Amino acid sequence: MTDIPSHLRPQMDPIADLEATVQYPGLRVTVLTSRLLRIETSETSTFEDRASQVFLFRRLPVPTFVARKEENHLEIETDFLSFRYDILDHQAGVPTISVRLRKQNTDWHLGDPDLQNLLGTARTLDDIDGSVPLEKGLLARSGWSVVDDTSSLLFGDDGWLEPRNTGSSYQDLYFFGYGKDFKACIKDFYTISGLPPMPPRWAFGNWWSRYWPYTQDELLSLMDDFRAREVPLSVCVVDMDWHLVDIGGEVDGWTGYTWNEDLFPDPESFFDRLHAAGLKSCLNLHPALGIRPHEMQYDDFAGHLGLDPNSRQTIPFDIASIEFARAYLELLHHPHEEQGVDFWWIDWQQGEESRIPGLDPLWMLNHLHFNDLAREGRGQPVILSRWAGLGSHRYPVGFSGDTHATWESLAFQPYFTAAAANVGFGWWSHDIGGHMCGIEDPELFTRWIQYGVFSPIFRFHSTNNPFLERRPWMFGEEILRIAREAMQMRHAFIPYLYTMAWLNKENGQPMIRPMYHDYPGLKEAYICPQQYLFGDQLIAAPYVIPLDEDTGMSRQVIWLPPGGWYNFFTGEFFEGNSWQVFYGRLDETILFAQAGAIIPLGPMTGWGGIDNPSELNIHAFCEADGDFTLFEDDDHRLVQDHDLYCQTNYQLSCDERNVTFEIKLVQGKSHSCPRERRYQLHLHGVRNPESVDVQIEGDRATCDWVYNEHNEELIVKDLVAKPTVSLSVVVKATSASQAGHSSRLLERCRDQIRAFKLGSETKRAIDSELEAIISNPQRLLAYEVNLAESQLRALLEITTQAGMEQLDLYDHGKVLLLWNNTASHDVVFRYSFEDFTEWESARRFGSASGIIPRSRMIEPKSRWKIAVTYFGHFSIVTSGRLTDLTR
Repeated sequence: MTDIPSHLRPQMDPIADLEATVQYPGLRVTVLTSRLLRIETSETSTFEDRASQVFLFRRLPVPTFVARKEENHLEIETDFLSFRYDILDHQAGVPTISVRLRKQNTDWHLGDPDLQNLLGTARTLDDIDGSVPLEKGLLARSGWSVVDDTSSLLFGDDGWLEPRNTGSSYQDLYFFGYGKDFKACIKDFYTISGLPPMPPRWAFGNWWSRYWPYTQDELLSLMDDFRAREVPLSVCVVDMDWHLVDIGGEVDGWTGYTWNEDLFPDPESFFDRLHAAGLKSCLNLHPALGIRPHEMQYDDFAGHLGLDPNSRQTIPFDIASIEFARAYLELLHHPHEEQGVDFWWIDWQQGEESRIPGLDPLWMLNHLHFNDLAREGRGQPVILSRWAGLGSHRYPVGFSGDTHATWESLAFQPYFTAAAANVGFGWWSHDIGGHMCGIEDPELFTRWIQYGVFSPIFRFHSTNNPFLERRPWMFGEEILRIAREAMQMRHAFIPYLYTMAWLNKENGQPMIRPMYHDYPGLKEAYICPQQYLFGDQLIAAPYVIPLDEDTGMSRQVIWLPPGGWYNFFTGEFFEGNSWQVFYGRLDETILFAQAGAIIPLGPMTGWGGIDNPSELNIHAFCEADGDFTLFEDDDHRLVQDHDLYCQTNYQLSCDERNVTFEIKLVQGKSHSCPRERRYQLHLHGVRNPESVDVQIEGDRATCDWVYNEHNEELIVKDLVAKPTVSLSVVVKATSASQAGHSSRLLERCRDQIRAFKLGSETKRAIDSELEAIISNPQRLLAYEVNLAESQLRALLEITTQAGMEQLDLYDHGKVLLLWNNTASHDVVFRYSFEDFTEWESARRFGSASGIIPRSRMIEPKSRWKIAVTYFGHFSIVTSGRLTDLTR
């Protein structure tokens, strides 16, 4: 019997406190929390205490509950749930189980279909052009979800997986009854399944990857090309051609562990040069074909397993075997890691079966590789691999697979990535630019890069088609300029991203998540699939459709929740609880900061930017108080205690005349952050500043500041703070908050007109009366003959703040969205059904959206048409099939 190294054994504490369990003939209920129950049924009253693949920690503080046992039924009542088990349902003749969510007055009965589930994620996007159905998640609009853990494997005393032996009558369910408290649901799931580890800091930089037979000199030269063009990278991924591929004998060359010396004659020097350039390294794996006789490790591997190496027979891949797994890691991978490999890309595509029934090889590979990379204090581990079901959040990061390079694939990825938060999986990595097929399109490539900046992990990749290009400079100087700025921004965001990774680990809050996680009581939060929360301070909404030929801009409709919101890049202020339309040129993207947000950014740099920066640009957005705690560590060891990291708290407070920004004393081990840090403080939303006062430890200090009246941005330059001192900045202004921000509507309209494909004289004529048009948008109709429909629509949408959009919610169908933020009587929405001959008017007023779902439509009519009409004259019309719409 081969011993399992301690680092491969998962930490677990699976046996619940006896006081948390209630046992009854054929039933055991474990009250894990006041809203989370484990329900086990067994005809023999045989129950299971071992940790499963998904659930490792059941010994939790015992919540308050009351259990009442009667002759024919059992009741358990917590602060939130009422559980009932009836031994005999006299009508059906079988035991019944139900749970009531007390505050929602909602009931669940065993066997009820989960029709309102908000879904989670999918194993892979391989060969997908557009969308793919998602698996069930932990959150549902009904307020409950159930995880059936009956078929998952169990960890034995030795830390290795083994089948259950509880019998065919056994059932193991976890009931999540959280109502609309979605954040608490995910946090408690982490509590019993295991906390999500933090990816290392360098993982949040830009990755290069391509399926291409590079030589080591070509790949190093490519890294130099990125650096010469000031396009920063942090990771270099080498696809499968690092090992022998063309081995003759019609043998598939995907699996391999022996260096291809024609391409990589000196791997150690290759890794040394990558590391000297500040890059981490990753090699691709396809382990399914086992260990074949041509491998240089074959003899040692065969000897380890007690096989005759002279047989020259392929050793089958058998990750279910402890002996095989140890040899697999120690003989095939550790030597390469000693040469300089930092982590592995586990490119498993060969199914879900192994020698142990129910064991998915992908799950086991992820589990073993991730934990093996954490051995001997090697640092915070990371792997790149596909999703293998619930619990996969313990093994970041996710490789989403080989998508088609199409607009449809790009448009799906924001929804796909955010929905993964519903199963706690927060670190998807997509093939930026798309993997294969499609038409090579510089615009699509650029929009994918911009999305990548605000995705969990930024990683270029494509297949080995020579007509697929991912080097930004190969698309011309303009695309290179945009890509360079975007990728430099990604590295500048690392202080924020790494802090969000810390919050994910500590507070159970995935960095990227759907809007309904934070706004569960608002219907709008469920119908905005292409926007998402980017950390706890920002909303991102990438452009995912091509530029319109006539407007020269892309269009995106987003929902701003209640409160004040700032365009992060322009400083323009918007009142929330509204739908907004944005039109963007190719070099523009959408990012919003909530009033009170504090965003720490590193400097924009052409290379590097991975380490804790000695200079920070702090962007603070006035109108509301806020705080932000920056997390930093040395990023070289596992984060296990307070000796390894430090935190710096920033606070913003605003009133009608004053803005105060404070940098607090560093908490923890201050050696993790620079001995002295220089700050550029950007205060957004300040009106007419009169004075700026800086104090360090209570003593006044001189400062240099500038004010941009147009952007309402005050910049305090070159503040210097040490970890052991506090610093405050007090700004006195004519208006620091809550006094009305200057309108940028004229500027936005003018920017639209400038981008339009339109005669210059018409542009000048419209511009000459633009202020009057903004006061009375009906004047635009005088130019209807000159303007294309999309141009007139663009100007009307932003001047009237009213419009219409059909949104694809993917698995949840579609909705027709109508909005009229100013409750204008000059905007009318009309709809008709089937024959398209008669219209029903439906004026929509108010700041919230209006939705016409299927429930408003009378069966059996199967087609609809809807129009938004401005000033009784100009209409935008759309139509579709009734069956496309969500209920």
